[in-house]
Amino acid sequence: MEGEGCKTWLIPDAYMPEVGSGKYVGHEALCMLNTGEVPAQVELDFYFEDRPPIKGVPVTLEAERTWHLRLDRPEQLGGVVIPREVPYAIRVRSNVPIVVQYSRLDVTQPNMSLFTTMGWPLK
Repeated sequence: MEGEGCKTWLIPDAYMPEVGSGKYVGHEALCMLNTGEVPAQVELDFYFEDRPPIKGVPVTLEAERTWHLRLDRPEQLGGVVIPREVPYAIRVRSNVPIVVQYSRLDVTQPNMSLFTTMGWPLK
């Protein structure tokens, strides 16, 4: 059975904040949900203002699972390093419908900030 969601999602406002100097590490995450019965083969494309895109980064989202994919951890992205303090956008493409949410933890000020938003689903 196919799960809920869409196969393509867009996140136009991504920005990896500074690491910070406190207890928490500034980061971003793609929060993905696969309610279907088969693993989702997902490809991530990263678009920048001042450089060519990084396309086709493969990740697998297991069936009936959620994954908060940390974009500051290259080991979760096949070695791809997302630069900090550089505006970019993300396209998420999957072979089966999934749901995608984006989160950012900014710890550059004493009053840290958590920002989260749903991706834009393409039908």
